[in-house]
Amino acid sequence: MLTTLASYGLASFFELSERVQRWALPHEHWQVDELPFSLTVLAGGLAWYALRRARDARAQLALREQAEAQARELLMHNQELARQLIAVQESERLALARELHDELGQGCAAVRAETALIRLCGAADRAATLASAERADRAAQQLYQAVRGMLRRLRPANLDELGLIAALQELCESWEERSGVPCIFHHEALPRELGDAVDIALYRVTQEALTNVMRHARASAVRVKLGRSAQGELQLSVEDDGRGMDLAAATRGLGLLGATERAAALGGELEVRASPGAGVQLVLRVPMPAASRLATALPDKAPA
Repeated sequence: MLTTLASYGLASFFELSERVQRWALPHEHWQVDELPFSLTVLAGGLAWYALRRARDARAQLALREQAEAQARELLMHNQELARQLIAVQESERLALARELHDELGQGCAAVRAETALIRLCGAADRAATLASAERADRAAQQLYQAVRGMLRRLRPANLDELGLIAALQELCESWEERSGVPCIFHHEALPRELGDAVDIALYRVTQEALTNVMRHARASAVRVKLGRSAQGELQLSVEDDGRGMDLAAATRGLGLLGATERAAALGGELEVRASPGAGVQLVLRVPMPAASRLATALPDKAPA
């Protein structure tokens, strides 16, 4: 508006219209005097086009914001669904573990009791009776060990009995004993109560990472660290010095996909850093649970 008024004032002061007419009169055969009207129409058309573009841009922005809101809502829904699925899965594993312990464990104990009785009360063919009892006893022991192995796979007992830190320490020690590769575990001071879902996710991701190291890495050492990230998030890092891999050519197996889903269900992320010949580092970051920020911190513990 100010520019228009200023232009009108200057045109009136210098009588631009009359000057244009005097200049255009010798060029009447070119119809130059019609240019102002044509340019006025062009200016009006451009103004209308700019107005329409601005209106379309606002409409597109509104549609984009609506689509982004729907995408965020869908993502939150998917994360909640994944969280519920993992919770149901762990609940079923816990129930199955209890059933195996109550039913099969008692059965194994009964078999061993019977074999002990046979050894004490042998029949006429005492040697055959004792041999049969020994075989039954060995079978019962194998069955009992198999049940204990299934229980550990279904639900980490140490996680319930000892807590997260001690369970991860025991996991690293048992993995080191099986693989023969040093596994160094270190943790920072953390709240005592992180929540069952967070504890299980950290334990399972560590378990999967160590399994991958044993299968593929050919590493000479592994470091497991649990602490806080620079942004204050809960961070788990599992790093080996093995042969590494090319992330561009690698495909994630079901184990890493499951770990990624666990991280997403907790509102976190799973990152894999690797290059050929330089080892692999798996980093899990999840938000620190709100209730845990006020909990009493655990004392520092020296690396294993």
